[in-house]
Amino acid sequence: MKYEKIQAPKGVSEYAPPLSAAFEWVRESLIAPAKLAGYQLMELPVFEDTSLFSRGVGESTDVVSKEMYTFEDRGGRSITLRPEGTAGVMRAVIEKGLDRGQLPVKVWYSGAFFRAERPQAGRYRQFYQVGIEAIGLDDPAIDAEVIAIADQGFKSLGLKNYRLDITSLGDAQSRAAHRVDLLQFISKLDLDEATATRAAINPLRLFDDKRPEMKEAMAKAPLLLDYLSADSAENFKQVKSYLDSLGISYVVNPRMVRGLDYYTGTTFEFIHEGLGAQSGIGGGGRYDGLMEILGGQALSGIGFGLGVDRALLAAQAEGVLVENQFSSDLFIIPLGDNQKSASLSIAAKLREAGIRTEIAFGDRALKGAMKAADKSGSRYVIVLGDSEVASGSVELKRMSDGSTRSVKIDQLQSVLLGDL
Repeated sequence: MKYEKIQAPKGVSEYAPPLSAAFEWVRESLIAPAKLAGYQLMELPVFEDTSLFSRGVGESTDVVSKEMYTFEDRGGRSITLRPEGTAGVMRAVIEKGLDRGQLPVKVWYSGAFFRAERPQAGRYRQFYQVGIEAIGLDDPAIDAEVIAIADQGFKSLGLKNYRLDITSLGDAQSRAAHRVDLLQFISKLDLDEATATRAAINPLRLFDDKRPEMKEAMAKAPLLLDYLSADSAENFKQVKSYLDSLGISYVVNPRMVRGLDYYTGTTFEFIHEGLGAQSGIGGGGRYDGLMEILGGQALSGIGFGLGVDRALLAAQAEGVLVENQFSSDLFIIPLGDNQKSASLSIAAKLREAGIRTEIAFGDRALKGAMKAADKSGSRYVIVLGDSEVASGSVELKRMSDGSTRSVKIDQLQSVLLGDL
């Protein structure tokens, strides 16, 4: 019986070798600066109670109104695959009581996220992010550190053709003053019912509308940056001053609101020029009030989410992606069953020492096994036959230049560690 092939769902980003090694390199490089800054892992569930996102992310957002994967479980509960990370982190911080300990709470996360969007290059229904959150203190210096950590992540990939857009969405006083004039401006526009409903919930959403006619309609709309309270203006000034002292270039974009309702104060986005329409490679901002909305204390926080998929595409676009990221340190070619047993023992000891070791399986001829060693990208290769086992010595061949030297088997570990 012949079975039909089953394919991955449309719009899913998945990575198989050799590209998976590049994906892993991008992911680890993006989060490495956060680890160095004292952020600790927060491992989150991939599904949550739907109300977490409807309350936390905002009902006026496209994420909640159009893009969430929501279903009813067997107990009749409404469950949603996570579309973003911050709300889940905040829920966990409240539930675990981390906000009752030392502040700020500094955590990082990574994993798959889900949005029912129309798939295209750089836009997936399952996509990958790394992110951080610093919760509990409202300090412009923390804002600058969070932005700097993201910037360092992109720089560590070798990316250059990106820019940082920043703005401030102000405090409650700033937004209240701006809302009055913005609603008055919007009342004069000819809006369709869906857009008018969205504007009634959160008028700032219209700045995020990508339709050309809406961009034109909002061209002369009052800007929130012009309504900042004295405290918000001073806070934003300090954030910019810290970024200047760190040598981080930025562009103030007064029309940026991003796609989630919880943002307040400092807000930012990284844009890559080589990715076309899906040019955002990461961003974030401060979220005063989110913890209260989710049933916790009145604590502020700031964080970011960086797109691993898009960062990988950006690295490819700039030609900085190193091909064949994975390579073993030693490739062992056994010439018979007895030598396989010896190879397994040698490999086990070397792996315990952190030496990446592969074995040629499948009873290949020596020529074919050497080809496999070459394709693996291994730095060194040894052939293990009867004479090598008997003498306790092997010829260690360096694949880069073909040079060889005789090494005692029990000294392989020290020799390889000395060369790696």
